[in-house]
Amino acid sequence: MAVIDQVISDRFAIYNGDCVEVMARIPDKKVALSIHSPPFGGLFQYSSSDRDLSNCLDYDEFFRHYEFVIREMARITMPGRMSAVHCMDVPTGNTGTDGYIDFPGDIIRLHQRLGWTYAARRAIWKEPLAVRLRTMAKNLAHATIVEDSAKAGVAGADYLLVFRRAGENAVPIAHPVGLLDYAGERKPPVEVLKYRGWTGNQIENRYSHWIWRQYASSFWDDIRIGRVLPFHDARDDQDEKHVHPLQLDVIDRATVLWSNPGETVLTPFMGVGSEVFSPVRMGRKGIGIELKPSYFRQAVKNMAQVDAPPSETLELEFDPNAFPSMDVEAA
Repeated sequence: MAVIDQVISDRFAIYNGDCVEVMARIPDKKVALSIHSPPFGGLFQYSSSDRDLSNCLDYDEFFRHYEFVIREMARITMPGRMSAVHCMDVPTGNTGTDGYIDFPGDIIRLHQRLGWTYAARRAIWKEPLAVRLRTMAKNLAHATIVEDSAKAGVAGADYLLVFRRAGENAVPIAHPVGLLDYAGERKPPVEVLKYRGWTGNQIENRYSHWIWRQYASSFWDDIRIGRVLPFHDARDDQDEKHVHPLQLDVIDRATVLWSNPGETVLTPFMGVGSEVFSPVRMGRKGIGIELKPSYFRQAVKNMAQVDAPPSETLELEFDPNAFPSMDVEAA
């Protein structure tokens, strides 16, 4: 299969092809950071390709195939550097009695078996009503607790799992004047703004300290769910209607915490380009690989706008006005 299509510039390279085959061509220890959302183990079907991990016959086969991806990631990642995996618990139904599969736990165990160190888990909060309207999960309806709350569900968090490759990090990820920008809904207090870019003793840098307290938290409760790249045009007729890109706030935080400007950030499941777009805007080099042609084509469009003002490149994932016939209270 190799590469079906590609776009290469001096700042990024994106490929339409099988991620394992493309990564096999990348030299050892080339990548400073990887960020990806694996196909969610049977939750969504992204394409009809037999190379698509979402088309595995069962959950065990998915992990046998996913292992090839993680092995290649370990080979091409710099020693001591990080890989961030976005995932969630996988519901086996939406009635409230079907339960969940511990997908994050299985991802952690796979990485540990292949020599990665499990470094951290961040939970990403999701607003329950928005999840209900987007997924139409029956167990999130208020009517469920009226009838029988034993069948009620939960708007489960997304998780960002962080893994460290074995070895010593030879190039520190330094922030000599602290963290400079905050990616999230929360606003820094006015009184700390004067410390942005503080060149003195960093103990005094109240602005960077404030950001770090948010980022170091295991619970990210102000990720802007609607801050995503355009993706609607990438959908095929048979796509799951609620598949959407990873939020740029999450990618921005990972990029600034675990890579230096000028270093290479890679994603093996590029989708519409989010995990390339954000690092490139932040002064990194990006490599993205996507199997599905319609997603790749949208990624090409999105990367063409990488230098445009944010208001011209982003779209809201959830718009309450898109549901004029729905009774929000009844939902």
